[in-house]
Amino acid sequence: MTGMSTPLAGYLLVAALLFAIGLGGALVRRNAILVLIGIELMLNAANLNLIAFWRYGPHPEALTGMMFAIFSIAVAAAEAAVGLGLVIAIYRHTNTAELDKIDRMKG
Repeated sequence: MTGMSTPLAGYLLVAALLFAIGLGGALVRRNAILVLIGIELMLNAANLNLIAFWRYGPHPEALTGMMFAIFSIAVAAAEAAVGLGLVIAIYRHTNTAELDKIDRMKG
């Protein structure tokens, strides 16, 4: 295979790389903030796929992919706010954000 056959393949390749980086960051890192950043990267890769499939789909004038992406961004913002609130609450109780050192859920 000498090159990509469609421009869609380029977007899908970038989204796959972005998702792999996010997955690696979420699985390897021990800091809770860096895990949240990895999850955000994976959500951004999914948004890139939604926009690419919408743009190169049979009906790009329907704006369905754009609506899914905007909904996904809103969910990601809510996830980040709740996740950051949990990290701050855990940090206040344990004085660490390292996931390996958090061994109890009792307040």
